[in-house]
Amino acid sequence: MFAGIGYDAHRFKKNRKLVLGGHLISKTNGLDGHSDADVLVHAIMDALLGAAGLSDIGHYFPNTNKKYKGASSIELLLEVNRILKKEKFIVNNIDSTLICEAPKISPYIKNMKENIAKALNLRVSRVGLKATTNEKMGFVGRKEGIAAIAIATIIATNLNK
Repeated sequence: MFAGIGYDAHRFKKNRKLVLGGHLISKTNGLDGHSDADVLVHAIMDALLGAAGLSDIGHYFPNTNKKYKGASSIELLLEVNRILKKEKFIVNNIDSTLICEAPKISPYIKNMKENIAKALNLRVSRVGLKATTNEKMGFVGRKEGIAAIAIATIIATNLNK
């Protein structure tokens, strides 16, 4: 079994969709980024890739490639799962935390967990997702953006890994 940690942060941007965990939260107050800027899914992807000893998401989905402009991060997560399978790994579990002052995340957690689980062929019970504030400290506390942290465990299906 292998473990990896991922972190991501994006600043808010007006007139852009807010997508977290593959779920549309807002149509007008989103996060700035090349793809859909789903900070949660980005942290999860980096955790998975790190667990496998692979490069980060910027290597696989560079912001210089127009192909990924506005891309769905859930679709990119599906691709990360394909990369892991090609490398002879399967995902065991995910645990993650969204860090934001607003919006309130609790109404969306169930749907976000289901989206992530589906993309990774996991039972929903294998996806942990919590939300917390930054107690009004730093860029998150000033409501300038959202951060996420994730840990993932994966299992080698080839004993030589």
